[in-house]
Amino acid sequence: MPGAPSDDLAPMTSPAPSALPSSGDHIAFYRFVAVPDVDAAVVRVRELCAAREGLTGSVLIASEGVNGMLAGAPEQVDAFRAAASADAVTRALFDGIVTKRTAFTRPPFRRMMVKAKREIVPLGVDGLDMPNRMEDVRATDVAPQRWRELIRRDDVIVLDNRNSFEFGVGHFEGAIDPGVENFRDFADYVEAHAPAWRESGTKVAMYCTGGIRCEKSSPWMQDLGLEVFQLQGGILNYFAQMPDADVDWRGECFVFDERVSLDTHLRESGTGAADVDEPRPSE
Repeated sequence: MPGAPSDDLAPMTSPAPSALPSSGDHIAFYRFVAVPDVDAAVVRVRELCAAREGLTGSVLIASEGVNGMLAGAPEQVDAFRAAASADAVTRALFDGIVTKRTAFTRPPFRRMMVKAKREIVPLGVDGLDMPNRMEDVRATDVAPQRWRELIRRDDVIVLDNRNSFEFGVGHFEGAIDPGVENFRDFADYVEAHAPAWRESGTKVAMYCTGGIRCEKSSPWMQDLGLEVFQLQGGILNYFAQMPDADVDWRGECFVFDERVSLDTHLRESGTGAADVDEPRPSE
C-alpha cells in the first residue's frame, strides 16, 4: 500500500563531525497532512538534506504528516526549505509550513536522520485521522496574547502536555503536571480526570513545547466532551511573541537536542544534560 511506511530504507549517511557548524540556525516544524506515499517522501527528503552541507537533525514522516528539527548554517537551512517547498514529492509537506527558528552556539545534533514512522507523534489512541481533524484543531487555538488571560480564569485548569521531567525543567505558573513518562501515557491521565472535568464544567488549557502534542490531543479530547484550548505554537511561540514571558513562566524550556534547554528569550540556558533527569523518550 503506497501510504504505509516501510522499515527497509537504508539509513541516511551522517555528515562528518568536522562538517558540523559551531553556530547557526535551528528550525522545528510539523504538519498534519495526508501523505500518499511515505517511502517516496522519505527518500526525497533524505536527498534534499544530503545536498545541504552540514545539515543535521531529525525528520519523521508518516501517512499523517511530517515532524522534524533541522540545524545548520542559515543559508543551508533556507536552501532546504526552498527546495522542499518546491519539490513535486515534498511540496504538500513543506510549502508554507510554519517553522520555529532559533539560533545555536553549539551543534544541536550530531547526524541527519530521516525516517518513516506509523505516526509523527504517538498518542496511543486508535482511529484518530489527524489530516481530517484540522478544523477541530484550529478551533482550539489560543494566541499567546490571549493565553495569558485564559490561564488566569477560575474555570480553567492549565495542563502541561509534556513528560514530567520536562515540567521539572520549567512550566507555566499554576500548571498541572500529569506525571507521565511518555506522551502515550497522557491519554490515560485525561481519561481518568475527564468525568470530573465535564461534571464541574472545567475548561482545559494545555500547552507543549512546539504545539504538536497538543494538536494531536485536542480533537480526541473534544470527542470526550471536554472544552479544550491549546497554546498556539506551543511554549516556543509564546517565548517568541511575548517579550515578558517570564511573568508567566517558571524555569527554562527543555528541548530535545544538544542545547538541552532555552530561556524565555530563546537563548541557550547553559543547562547541561547531567542537570536534567531525562529518560530519553521520543518527542
